[in-house]
Amino acid sequence: MSEYVKLIDGLPLILKVILALPGLDNIVYGIYRIAKGKLIIGVLWIIFAGWIGFIIDLYTILTKGKVTFLA
Repeated sequence: MSEYVKLIDGLPLILKVILALPGLDNIVYGIYRIAKGKLIIGVLWIIFAGWIGFIIDLYTILTKGKVTFLA
């Protein structure tokens, strides 16, 4: 799973932004959170954060370059 984290962290900024759009964010960054060891948060992110969580992820990607909220 650490390979998945390295893969996502190594993507160009534009691809991270595209993956943070609604519909993709909850799956891609939910798995990212699971891979970082936050199983419950990752599963909850996949189930509940699809249409609101993307705003938080998009903000953290644009300001810090990677997902940092609950990750």
